[in-house]
Amino acid sequence: MVLLSFLLQVAAIGAFRQYHTRSGEDNFGFGFEMGRIGRSLALGQGFSNPYGGNTGPSAWEPPLYPCLIGGVFKIFGIYTYTAAWVLLSINSLFAALTTVPVFLIAQRCFSPRVAIWSARAWAFNPYVWYWSVHWIWDTTFTPLMLALIFFVSLKMASAETEQWQGWRGWTIFGVLWGVGALANPAMLSFLPICGMWIWRQRYRRGLPSFGGVMLSSSVFFLILSPWLVRNYEVFGRFVFIRDDFGLQFRLGNNKLADGMLIATLQPNLNKLEFEKFQSTGEIAYEADCRRLAFAWIRANPSRFAVISMKRFFYYWNGVPRNTDSVAPWDFRSSLFLASSVLALWGLILALRQKRPGAWLFLGLVATYPTVYYFVFPHARYRHPIEPELFILAVFLFSEVRSRKPVVEEVIAD
Repeated sequence: MVLLSFLLQVAAIGAFRQYHTRSGEDNFGFGFEMGRIGRSLALGQGFSNPYGGNTGPSAWEPPLYPCLIGGVFKIFGIYTYTAAWVLLSINSLFAALTTVPVFLIAQRCFSPRVAIWSARAWAFNPYVWYWSVHWIWDTTFTPLMLALIFFVSLKMASAETEQWQGWRGWTIFGVLWGVGALANPAMLSFLPICGMWIWRQRYRRGLPSFGGVMLSSSVFFLILSPWLVRNYEVFGRFVFIRDDFGLQFRLGNNKLADGMLIATLQPNLNKLEFEKFQSTGEIAYEADCRRLAFAWIRANPSRFAVISMKRFFYYWNGVPRNTDSVAPWDFRSSLFLASSVLALWGLILALRQKRPGAWLFLGLVATYPTVYYFVFPHARYRHPIEPELFILAVFLFSEVRSRKPVVEEVIAD
């Protein structure tokens, strides 16, 4: 399944000419801010200039994926079709490899049958392929890391073998979280719940955890430390992985806010914002954006509450898109909403049946999306937890199918 999924995705890149990235705005659509930083790396300018020009050293994005882009640009050329092919193929590989932890999680929490169908649903789903063959971003790497973390957490909690009882399991856990955070620090919202769930499960089995937590934490910060030290040396202050929260917060909380991204305030689309970004530097610019967003919230608390509820709905239903249709319902969002409903229904069923890992599923669903309820939603922001949502939806279908013969037998009697 992994190999076939990968080959089909690479074929889709060629068939739909996805390597023809958007050339407008001086190729900004090729990786957006990460692409700009990758270009600076390839040109020998260091990790800098997320919007082009000469804005200096940056921590606007986490380092892992921009460095990948920079390496590909260095070898295959900046903003070339070949570079796009390579990056989209790497994304496709990440998406295909995610099939493995999807299978293992479903097998451990539910059944071999659910595992097989969950893996198939992930490996051969065109919606999954869309993100891998269309977006040059960490969109396929983050789901892989979260799925691996989820599976390792299940293994550590059960500790069936000596390998997962001792230092090896805790080391792997710390490495995965460190690497994942350097790709997408948003996943760290799941870390406290994940760690507490492991501790509780091990405590119930009489297994020690304190030493392992210390080891895992040390490994985690050891992986982050080179980047954190670099940020301190560059900016003269502590910057935890990235420093663009103020802008993201303002893009969703301003006088035009209605629960969605207000893209016209982005420096790449707003000349005045770019000039401010360039003149003040990104640290001061981020602080000013954060100040403006919080000032608007303080002046409009009820409005903030309403649009936050809208963002919750948009996260699970899909963000409204422009259309010329006069229909009262946008059916383009129907499948997105249906997938959310099926997954959450499957989660409720798993909790009621006390399935292994059910509370870990709940912790992921409850924590990872939270920040987007207060910033702004996007379909891409749900994708990191899609592997687990796919498993829950398949589990629901399997339960409905398994009960059908029983119902038919009762009717016959």
